[in-house]
Amino acid sequence: MLFEWAIKLDAWHKRLILISVDAFLVLVALSVVAILVPSNATGLYIDWRVAATCLATGVGMTIYLELDRKKLLAYEANGITDTAILALAIGAACGLSNFIPGVHVTLLEVVITTMAFMILSVGARLGMLHTLKWIYMRRGHRRRILIYGAGQTGRQLAAALTTDDAVVPVAFVDDNPRLQSLTISGLRVHSPLHIKEIVKRNSVDRIILAMPSEGRAVQARISRRLREVGCEVQSLPSFAQMVAQQGFGHQNVLTFDIQEILGRNRLEEELPGISDAYGGKNILVTGAGGSIGSELCRQLTACGPKRLVLLDHSELALYNIERELAELEPDFQVIPVLGSICEKSLVVSVMAENEIDVVLHAAAYKHLPMVQTNAIEGLRNNVLGTKIVADAAGEVGVERFVLISSDKAVRPSSIMGSTKRLAEEIVQDLATRSRRTRYSMVRFGNVIGSSGSVIPLFEEQIARGGPVTVTDPRVTRFFMTVSEAVRLVLSADSFARGGDVFVLDMGEPVPIYQVARQMIEGAGYSVRDENNPNGEIAIEITGLRPGEKLHEELLIGSDMLTTPHPKILRAQEKHLSEIEMAAALNEIRKAVESRDAPGAEAAMCRWVEEYKGESVSAVG
Repeated sequence: MLFEWAIKLDAWHKRLILISVDAFLVLVALSVVAILVPSNATGLYIDWRVAATCLATGVGMTIYLELDRKKLLAYEANGITDTAILALAIGAACGLSNFIPGVHVTLLEVVITTMAFMILSVGARLGMLHTLKWIYMRRGHRRRILIYGAGQTGRQLAAALTTDDAVVPVAFVDDNPRLQSLTISGLRVHSPLHIKEIVKRNSVDRIILAMPSEGRAVQARISRRLREVGCEVQSLPSFAQMVAQQGFGHQNVLTFDIQEILGRNRLEEELPGISDAYGGKNILVTGAGGSIGSELCRQLTACGPKRLVLLDHSELALYNIERELAELEPDFQVIPVLGSICEKSLVVSVMAENEIDVVLHAAAYKHLPMVQTNAIEGLRNNVLGTKIVADAAGEVGVERFVLISSDKAVRPSSIMGSTKRLAEEIVQDLATRSRRTRYSMVRFGNVIGSSGSVIPLFEEQIARGGPVTVTDPRVTRFFMTVSEAVRLVLSADSFARGGDVFVLDMGEPVPIYQVARQMIEGAGYSVRDENNPNGEIAIEITGLRPGEKLHEELLIGSDMLTTPHPKILRAQEKHLSEIEMAAALNEIRKAVESRDAPGAEAAMCRWVEEYKGESVSAVG
């Protein structure tokens, strides 16, 4: 096909075509002069000596200025100036033809020759450029992207992707009204107000934020606004930053399709509105600097609470989330509190002084191997800390308390899972006796991108060139995005009645081995295995870690009740009685205070149903 032939031409043939085009346009420009300014009685006439002089000058200057080597994609940026110089050279050659005996060229003819060639040459190259863009846009299946930001980085990205076989830019979006309705690099610039319509009309797969000069808060605000659009959002640094960044490599451009990994559509657009449940409330988020806690804070700012209190024991994490919220919502009242949930006097005073209405308890040690080898601190934080926060909520008279739990609490095989199950039972027990505070909990699986999760680990290993480590090829896990998890928590809490165990319908569990393979291939590498011994990155099987299960579960029993939303279910589960809970906590408290690791393990085996402690490698 002619289009395919044109695309596959080598560099020498492309140069020859461009030189021939310029030579032809010299003759066309002289013909225009002959039409507009007939130089003799016979009408249209081009003196062959003038034509030869102009042709020689045109071809020579084209080669000298390297216009024949300049890619059409780069022509708009710096090729037009060179074409203007070429046109002036041809006009000068036309004027110098007066030194040839018998030749007379007027100044008007020189000007017309110069202007005609300039217009024809620029028009021809831009025409070829847009023709090639049109051809590439219709070649096969290519991922379609919308570029948010029509500045320098956005224009460079559009130019770089114009002839890419896998990705095609379809339009720009920019907040600057002066750029809207313009056409830049062959793409129309639209207002962000029409972004949903643009995404739908152009079947956009991904939105690229090409605005590196804007602060993190601005980009975060835009990303949050784009969540409801229904496609991936990715942030791009400037090309100068990419080059200047030390150790730049694949880690900067790793990408994978979250929907493909989840094996389902996003749930976040399907969850109901939650603003009414939090508007005008004083809210405390524990573990506010963590991956779940920080996202809770971000989404809560959009609900219009009266005050948001952030509690975290990590100074850096607390500083980062406070600064981010201050940039996102400058007039929003954010109160950072540095301290541990295990300090009862601190927790009580924070709730009382700030007249807390809602507590979202996200503070917990969640990294399975780390808690497995530091069981005493895992018990102190996850069990006793939860007891302190939950008791304080009831003592102060908090309206609602919600515990963020984990699928590892179901029939736990690890210390971490057993501590989360005991935390759930603490909340269930208090719910049966509380007259004012509504206690509930939300249980979900792995969160993509959270600290300690498998996704950042795989990204780091891929960036280093592998291998990517998977504990067992049969391991499966439930996955959700951070945004989904947080919307679940907030939505479920908004219709909690007290004592609820909420579980999200997360679809089918995903094989971790499949996630590793998809991330390697998504980063542009091939997997090295028996079928492909020449692949670039291998997947290494390391064996199950102490306390790790092949398959996680979300339900202890089989009884499920519906809720106002079809994706959120309410589980019916038994728990320890008040007397049993008091006895369990007394044993655990004694073991923690005396750092009695065997005693702590014995208590967990006694009071956590189905936990045997057989896989615990070390506690203390």
